Amino acid sequence: MTFEDILKSLKKKEYAPVYFLMGEESFFIDQITDYIIDNALQESERDFNQTILYGKDTDIGTIVTTARRFPMMAEKQLVVIREAQNIKNIDQLSSYIQNPLKSTILVINYKYKSLDKRKSFTKEVAKNGILFESKKIYENQVPDWIKNYASKQGYQIESKACFLLAEFLGNDLSKIKNALDKLTINITDGKTISPSDIERNIGISKDFNNFELQNALGKKDIFKANQIINYFSTNEKNNPMVVTIALLHSYFSKVLKYYFIKNKTNDKTVASSLRINPYFVKDYKLAARNYNPKKLVSIIAMLREYDLKSKGIGDVSSKHGDLLKELIFKILH
Repeated sequence: MTFEDILKSLKKKEYAPVYFLMGEESFFIDQITDYIIDNALQESERDFNQTILYGKDTDIGTIVTTARRFPMMAEKQLVVIREAQNIKNIDQLSSYIQNPLKSTILVINYKYKSLDKRKSFTKEVAKNGILFESKKIYENQVPDWIKNYASKQGYQIESKACFLLAEFLGNDLSKIKNALDKLTINITDGKTISPSDIERNIGISKDFNNFELQNALGKKDIFKANQIINYFSTNEKNNPMVVTIALLHSYFSKVLKYYFIKNKTNDKTVASSLRINPYFVKDYKLAARNYNPKKLVSIIAMLREYDLKSKGIGDVSSKHGDLLKELIFKILH
């Protein structure tokens, strides 16, 4: 079942006896678990019928004993196992999973890793309960996710604001949710989140950031690019060179990849091939006009070279700000 499928069934009060929630993306695991905790039992039922255990402090025997108890003055009891990835031999729960108590809702949080789908234990969980794998979303999907989340909270968000958050926070959905929640509390002017709101409340400069540097380089806007790297050099702590290089490496690699897309006239095909939002296809097309394949290969090699220099390999004396200025000059000329 997908995340949406699970929430849909939970909203109908359709509870499975076992939820095994696993995978790299903790956000979806937490959302499902929190919904069950908030809604499976009445508040008056929780004192006797809700148990939360932690992987480091429990064992298989305790979990099975707790899960096999009958509820008191309620139809169901809820047992939540947080940090279950810390439990050794989790597959020893097999005896309970094969015959779970119908009056128990057992929720297992198995974060940052997944069960081997070939093993019988995994198949037993899928047969007798809900097995959900929470995967990281691709970086190109993050801006749309931000828009959808903001919309559900009753807010609109400008495209540039979306991409500022995505560039700054990556695809860590929990951090993005916290940032958006902070924004929706502090915004007073209407219900549209702007880049200025991001700058004022999150601390990301709307004009001097890696996203704007990438755009300036793509357009070969020398003045703007130099403005940004001068800002970076005076704010090195908040703009680490290693992050800038990683993002530029990804960007120029995609620009190079653009040359090998067969159907360049179809923006959807280009966006899908580069794993970018269709909104930015025009920017990649412009960058491809400004940098031929030979120059792009040279830039990618330079980025690798300056990544090593920033880590003290081949250059132990230069400041990161000076290295970055040198790198950007070579890219643009």
